[in-house]
Amino acid sequence: MGLIRAAKDAVGSMLADQWREYFYCDSLSDDVLMVKGQKRTNGNNKGVDNIISNGSVIAVNEGQCMIIVDQGGVVEFSADPGEFVFDSSTEPSIFSGSLGSSVTDTFKTMVRRFTAAGDTMKDQRVYFFNIKEIKGNLYGTATPIPFRVVDNKIGLDVDTVLRCNGEYTYKLIDPLLFYKNVAGNKKDSFPRAELTGIMKSEMLTALQPALAKVSAIGVRPSEIPGHISELVDFLNEELSDKWTQLRGIQVVSMTMNPPSIPEEDRKMINDMQRTAVLTNPGMAAATLTAAQADAMRAAAANESTGPMMAFAGMNMANMAGGMDANALYRMNAQNQQRNAQPQTDAQNRTGGQNQMQPPVLGWVCSCGKTDNRGKFCAECGAKKPAGAPMYQCDKCGWEPEDPANPPKFCPECGDIFDENDRK
Repeated sequence: MGLIRAAKDAVGSMLADQWREYFYCDSLSDDVLMVKGQKRTNGNNKGVDNIISNGSVIAVNEGQCMIIVDQGGVVEFSADPGEFVFDSSTEPSIFSGSLGSSVTDTFKTMVRRFTAAGDTMKDQRVYFFNIKEIKGNLYGTATPIPFRVVDNKIGLDVDTVLRCNGEYTYKLIDPLLFYKNVAGNKKDSFPRAELTGIMKSEMLTALQPALAKVSAIGVRPSEIPGHISELVDFLNEELSDKWTQLRGIQVVSMTMNPPSIPEEDRKMINDMQRTAVLTNPGMAAATLTAAQADAMRAAAANESTGPMMAFAGMNMANMAGGMDANALYRMNAQNQQRNAQPQTDAQNRTGGQNQMQPPVLGWVCSCGKTDNRGKFCAECGAKKPAGAPMYQCDKCGWEPEDPANPPKFCPECGDIFDENDRK
């Protein structure tokens, strides 16, 4: 026995009068997850309520799926919207619709054949399920959740606690599992409220390891609302056993208000982040310069000891500090120069457009040619004069085999040979 899709042109026509029964379900609100189908007959009120006659029509609306249960066992399933004719002469059928192949596999493990048709001792029912996204599920942490704050850029790794709240949505992705393991003992309907409490508790339990995974990828507490998609994936992983594989439910989306951590922890993390910024000599110099400017303004306005005494005290404090802004600025410039040097060396090695060209080296001939490298002038053939310039690396002291014809770079230290290397 199975379902056959009813022809569209048969609806409302003379064929419709031949249908003995009509099963349908009004629109389902977010507060109802499952309801028993309503039975409408053509003036025949003598039929048995829990018997589906051959040729009956079952209507499935958008956002719904339908199952037929015989003697407590699922025998037919449809998640496709439309009208279907119940035919006792066909094999069991399934229209999975948008629910995919997983529900088909579940159906194959649960389905069984009808017993002999027409036996009034049988119990046959039609149930409809809400497969729309169920919204309005609130959550909130009654007690703080441990959270690890990791920032590899500044070497920060501290444990704190976090409070958060928001809303999540879920969806029935396998109504067959939901009927078998949750709603199978309900006669008429299954309201969402029966699951709200346990699902909220399970959500909060799964939220802790899910947030730990979010922390592991370097997300700070203030950044969590921007990583909700990752959090939803982690939650579904944690809830897979109880929600997806047991109840056929999956989290679809989630919102979160800005989470909060204890004020003392927040201040400590902010102080550590600000301190880490000062490891950059340029930022430290700018901060020190601003502090000195504030101190000078305060000293100039000091009327109790006089500006001169105030400035003298400020100078003594600066000398005792061991570091001044100018030294920090020089340190920052040196760091920038060192960071830029590898790129310049790479350009020199690869012959890039920005390659640094060394100055022309060589001896000057009387004919005017200035870059002679050998013993004779390449322009006029004149012999190199005895007083031609000689070269030695001014960094490490290395001398070329031909001191008058050095290479472009010193092979010992990499310094560029220029006019500073003339002996």
